Amino acid sequence: MNVTETKALLLYTAEKMVDSEPMLTELDLKIGDGDHGLGMQRGFAAVRDLLKGDTYQPKDVGDLFLTAGTKMMSSMGGASGAIFGTLFRAGGKAISGQDTFNAAVLSQFLVAGSAGVFARGGAKPGDKTMMDALVAAEKQSLLVQNESLENALLSVTKAAEEGAENTRNQVAVFGRAKSLGERSLGYVDPGAVSMSLILKYMAEFVTH
Repeated sequence: MNVTETKALLLYTAEKMVDSEPMLTELDLKIGDGDHGLGMQRGFAAVRDLLKGDTYQPKDVGDLFLTAGTKMMSSMGGASGAIFGTLFRAGGKAISGQDTFNAAVLSQFLVAGSAGVFARGGAKPGDKTMMDALVAAEKQSLLVQNESLENALLSVTKAAEEGAENTRNQVAVFGRAKSLGERSLGYVDPGAVSMSLILKYMAEFVTH
């Protein structure tokens, strides 16, 4: 995908993430403070508004993701803004100068984004956070980086969804859910679900 197509992909993803607010809010009301969905909605609405017009013309694919991450950070607030903003910013920096978004670039983005989020928050798989979905996606992306973008995104989405589903059997050690201890069992982590949705909507756009 060229830069223009990738911009359309991110716009589609942002619009779908805005629409996912009720579901994410419902998930977060069970184990969080109920604001995750609204935070994601705010962040992705800012990204949507940035990408909708012709005012912003990204230099390359990296610039597109980096600028989207900066928008998220400044509009979302809270832990989600810092974490998802970091994912897009760190991932975007790593793919700076790329004119094509393909499976290899997707993998570079996820690997660098994951490292950035880990450096910022210190959460690892098993801690019941978005990292459960992100690290699963990152590992899968390395296995499919020579495939078509369509196949890679479908494969990476599946891994992220499994990672998010696995948080159901974990006790939270971060965030508001941490105070629930064992009572956080049986519920999926909203951040992990958000991570899997971002990839799912990217895959949807590419496969349509």
